[in-house]
Amino acid sequence: MLLTEQEKTKEFIGEVVNKYPRQASSLLSILWAVQVEYGYVSDFSMQYIGDLLDISPAKIYGVATFYHFINRKPQGKFIIRLSRDIASIMKGALVIARQLENILGIPFGETTTDGMFTLRWVNGIGLDDQVPAMLVNNTAFSNLTSLAIPQIIEECKTTYQTHQPLVGKCKETVTNTLTYAEHQSNSGLRKAVQLSPEQVLAEIASSGLCGRGGAGFPTGKKWKIAASMKSDMKYLICNADEGEPGTFKDRVILSRFADTLMEGMTIAAYAIGASQGIIYLRAEYAYIRPQLEQVLKVRQEAGLLGENILGIPNFTFEIRIQMGAGAYVCGEETALIESLEGNRGEPRDRPPYPVEVGLDGKPTVVNNVETLATVSMILERGAAWFSNMGTERSKGFKLFSVSGDCLRPGLYDLPWGHSISEILMLVGGEHAKAVQVGGYSGKLWPASAFGRRLAYEDLGPGSSIIIYGPERDLLWVAQYYLEFFVEESCGQCIPCRDGNVVLLNGIRALRDGRCSEQQLTELLDLADTMRLTAKCGLGQSSPNILIALNQYFRDELITRRKE
Repeated sequence: MLLTEQEKTKEFIGEVVNKYPRQASSLLSILWAVQVEYGYVSDFSMQYIGDLLDISPAKIYGVATFYHFINRKPQGKFIIRLSRDIASIMKGALVIARQLENILGIPFGETTTDGMFTLRWVNGIGLDDQVPAMLVNNTAFSNLTSLAIPQIIEECKTTYQTHQPLVGKCKETVTNTLTYAEHQSNSGLRKAVQLSPEQVLAEIASSGLCGRGGAGFPTGKKWKIAASMKSDMKYLICNADEGEPGTFKDRVILSRFADTLMEGMTIAAYAIGASQGIIYLRAEYAYIRPQLEQVLKVRQEAGLLGENILGIPNFTFEIRIQMGAGAYVCGEETALIESLEGNRGEPRDRPPYPVEVGLDGKPTVVNNVETLATVSMILERGAAWFSNMGTERSKGFKLFSVSGDCLRPGLYDLPWGHSISEILMLVGGEHAKAVQVGGYSGKLWPASAFGRRLAYEDLGPGSSIIIYGPERDLLWVAQYYLEFFVEESCGQCIPCRDGNVVLLNGIRALRDGRCSEQQLTELLDLADTMRLTAKCGLGQSSPNILIALNQYFRDELITRRKE
């Protein structure tokens, strides 16, 4: 008897669901599997998934619509996602966009009539050093030119007809030798297991390593709290959801030094007593996943993962990869945990902190990719080696992602403590008008501040450096920032959800000369209120750009402002 389409869909979803535990935490993986098969997740699919998992369709709809990469309607065979982060726009992404629209005969957001291509914008794909860039399904293309676009379109058509994989074109721009390249594989782990967990904790604390993901919290302190918690299960999560525009350091580590990263995860697990590890990988980095899976397989076969690692009784640690689905806010650790639990990635109230009550209510350490990879180096060479680099309060080496108006964008491996001026000389950006440190959520600095240092005690923990040349319209830049924050706000709290819209409209009014002195004062008051009352870092930091313009570039506001 022939099955109807709905019966075929139910059969497929049933097979997928049976591969996972029947619980909410499996939801995102199941949605991904359905989308891979059908190109989107239909209402019927959500209803049936809900029946099998005993979750309401309303909740599944809420989760599916939260993430940019979960499609709710049919898409083309090839989804072209062109990056519109500020570095891409500065380097010609709008020209590439017009060419894509002209060749395919559709505007962004639409699908060609033959069902082959869909055009979409994406807020960033971690390729700011080689922009303009785009993803075609899960294949990355960078350094795009007008000549390249017709060729890529034809390659897509050819690969579809011949069933061959699409081959991307990216070129790494690591500009100096990375410290990780000097690491002897697994030497850090082998030294770690010769110590007690307490001694490993002490070594990390002594090194002065602080989180490389943005907050800069002392890694040893976080681990010590987690190690002290009594629980039958502890989790270690690697935050590979590198969504901050202008940042691409984790992409390079994931692509080139995944083994060092997983070694660091295993050392961390040994120190805190975790048996389960998760790499939460952003959807934009899906093309890196096969490499990661291969590294996992090799480590498993070598006895470096699984039970009794390196022959140490009861030292059991497993790592799995969980794909994100496109949500900037999931870079915040509690939002990431919510996503792992099958929910919308909305930040939690704190306390309690994840080291106390994290994934599934268990003690959970969330560390950034760079932090965990650095752990391997510290255990190999010792805390003193690491702490002798940098400054008094900012220890060790650091990866800096540099993009924008400079001659040599790329990834730079440097000790903490360099001034902005020194960085600008290094990258060929000496004539900069302003520099953004820490991505959109960081701070904008004028030339008068270029003597200040990249360090926790000075400019803060930001590792993204976006350079703006003397001709850049900073109100134009601010508009792109605020458009990003409006789109990426989870909508959970009013200061962020509504405040960012008001700020964006204010920036547009300033650009058009429609903003009075009184209106500007009200915008600045709102910015201060948002920084104090927003629930998470997104709403607390999104007003930074307006505040910086008023403080350091007030002439650009005054010349546009309505008197």
